[in-house]
Amino acid sequence: MTPDPASAALLPPREASGSNAVTDPPPAPVKDTVPIEGAQLDRIANLTATIAPVLLLGFAMYRAWGGALHWSDLVVFAITYVLCGIGVTVGFHRLFTHRSFKTSTPVRALLAVLGSAAIEGPVIEWVATHRQHHRYSDQQGDPHSPHVNRAAGFRGALAGLAHAHLGWLFRGEELASEQVYAPDLLADPVIAFVNRTFLLWVLAGLAFPFGLGVALTGSVAGGLTGLLWGGAVRIFVLHHSTFSINSLCHYFGRQGFETGDQSRNLLWLSLPTLGEAWHNNHHAFPTSARHGLRWWQLDPSGWLISGLERLGLVWDVVSISPERQLAKAPGRR
Repeated sequence: MTPDPASAALLPPREASGSNAVTDPPPAPVKDTVPIEGAQLDRIANLTATIAPVLLLGFAMYRAWGGALHWSDLVVFAITYVLCGIGVTVGFHRLFTHRSFKTSTPVRALLAVLGSAAIEGPVIEWVATHRQHHRYSDQQGDPHSPHVNRAAGFRGALAGLAHAHLGWLFRGEELASEQVYAPDLLADPVIAFVNRTFLLWVLAGLAFPFGLGVALTGSVAGGLTGLLWGGAVRIFVLHHSTFSINSLCHYFGRQGFETGDQSRNLLWLSLPTLGEAWHNNHHAFPTSARHGLRWWQLDPSGWLISGLERLGLVWDVVSISPERQLAKAPGRR
């Protein structure tokens, strides 16, 4: 049986086609990228979203050094970081990209909104790019591999890491086709609406820390510092946590499973990424709702999904049996 397009996007090209690898001729090439509409404007937007938080982070550190950092700023930062982070890890990644569990329409909408507020791009574009990454992981066609077309040696490694971390956002004229990689989300009216109104949720994600700062301090000044820490600083830290999965987790760490790529587990990054840094685990079992497969592998996103399952708010949660894990252990093939 041929997988549906969204599932096929998670498989290597030959496996996704449903062909017999021995007898069938190679499948006709399918163009899975499309030109970026307003490529120059897209680069400017990416540059702004990357550079502005860095500058404002410097300002925040200057104020903190001068004694202007208050408890309310840290509370606003923590709350907004966790909420937007969950939107990306539980929503954009485990639910929408890999369909690791099912949930109600209101919860789907909430997760899509929270992920959009993280300012990592509209939900359907994010999902399409990530499914493309899985299809070609660390091979030609992977949008952000640190290994493809890289020279050997230290300089080549640095260039690869820089490309995987940030450079891929500013290079090229094409991106993953949403029609090829995310037809399921294009057909979902709720997700399509959140996708179309992306800028609204970006603004809401900035208005929320301002309002929370005002509520906690009773002053507009507290709202402005809340916006600084829950807006700019949160964006910077969360962006680079996500970017580190693309770069560091394809270069450093351990491989507990044979995946055919360079995905790796990076323990120290597990908490900042809310469990996403168990990246080799994830590439071994992309649809698993839990990325931390051992008791000691900290995975806050997986814990949240388990909690929601107990409350009856999510169901059909995908788990990986010990037998399946053992089958992918090194030396078993």
